[in-house]
Amino acid sequence: MKRHLIAGRFGPGDRTAIPHAADEQVTRLELVAGEKSLDHGIGGALTSLKDLGVFPSEVGVDLLIVAAHVHAADTRISRAEQSQDSWTREIRLVVPVSDLSRWSAAAQTLTRTLDFLTGDRWSVGFRLRPKKFASIAMSAPPSLLPPSFDTVSLFSGGLDSLIGAIDLLEAGHTPLLISHAGEGATSDAQNELFAKLKKHYKSSSFDRLRVWMAFNDGLVKGVSSESTTRGRSFLFFALGVFAGTGLGAGFALRVPENGLIALNVPLDPLRLGSNSTRTTHPFYMARWNDLLIELGIDGRVENPYWDKTKGEMAAACANGPLLRKLAADSLSCSSPSKGRWKGHGIEHCGYCLPCLIRRAALDAAWGVGRDTTTYSVSDLRAQVLDTRESVGEQVRSFQFAIERLRGRPELARLLIHKQGSLTGEAGRYDQLADVYRRGLNEVAQLLNGVETRPS
Repeated sequence: MKRHLIAGRFGPGDRTAIPHAADEQVTRLELVAGEKSLDHGIGGALTSLKDLGVFPSEVGVDLLIVAAHVHAADTRISRAEQSQDSWTREIRLVVPVSDLSRWSAAAQTLTRTLDFLTGDRWSVGFRLRPKKFASIAMSAPPSLLPPSFDTVSLFSGGLDSLIGAIDLLEAGHTPLLISHAGEGATSDAQNELFAKLKKHYKSSSFDRLRVWMAFNDGLVKGVSSESTTRGRSFLFFALGVFAGTGLGAGFALRVPENGLIALNVPLDPLRLGSNSTRTTHPFYMARWNDLLIELGIDGRVENPYWDKTKGEMAAACANGPLLRKLAADSLSCSSPSKGRWKGHGIEHCGYCLPCLIRRAALDAAWGVGRDTTTYSVSDLRAQVLDTRESVGEQVRSFQFAIERLRGRPELARLLIHKQGSLTGEAGRYDQLADVYRRGLNEVAQLLNGVETRPS
């Protein structure tokens, strides 16, 4: 196990000394390609937004640079190799920013946010950018009209973000959709859905910011990369806020996610803490809003579907026929490439946690047999599912959770606290517990009659 320091640098001329401990492995994160071109998608994001008439603030640029450090550390430091418990890493970041006092004041909230999200031990420090890069954000030309976008919404290529986009467009909004271009299947789904939305809503001037940010294997010398990407949502949120700072005062960043996944209550005793994702948990969302206040950013992060199950979201979609037409192009699977060794293409496996919630939701919303999505395992009842293999593991975990709650429904109010603190949510406990019950009930209908056992 090693402690790691990721130190951002603005090119070879950035020689500011950064003290480090003897037991820290130091990795230099180059933020500039060439003379003054911002790397890792940051410069491209600024150019793309400029083309849309959107000019983020300097602190918005800082936030995206912070996110680059987080994403680099999260994806290029192996948990198995670099932690005592095969999970918890010790990571320190030193980030060059435009406003040292503002970021230093927000450091505690930022650290608390990252610790909760990834389950690691983070320490974040700041220094001023070099003079050459003291100002990065571009100013809008005086004659330019304000951007037409009235809200920002995350657009992952999944079913929930598709529903979120349709609902906004049907309500007459002009959203700026935000996508992080990840692995191929996800990017393909984002592109396909965006193109079809543009075709359907021809009269709307909504658009999209799509950013690719990835780091070379071997960025951290002698250390393998990491595949869990628990911190990816920090980058996703940061992209949305970064863009939002260019829309003027009082923007909202919408994060469309059903209440069951947002709470993500561990299904069984083996999936505790950050071993289950916390990407839209209420505590995490609240810490983002604290962070925005401390940074002086006039915006808010919100999940408009926190009290809805995925099935309820689909059933209430403002344009049901369009959703039914496009749903099969959305991607919910946690590993859509896993069937390649069996000769399958990119498709939903049908048995991972998000696939099961998706299948249950569309059955609940539209009726059994009306979901046109292709699943590698199309019939969960065709054979007994082996709980020692991936095909039966999540099914059995859901069955455990369903039976636990069926026997004692009142446990819902306790279980919703298992994934993380709900401090500040006391007025919503009943609603949160109820969406958890209703979400599990949707899955229970899907799994009725499905048999599982260990091999």
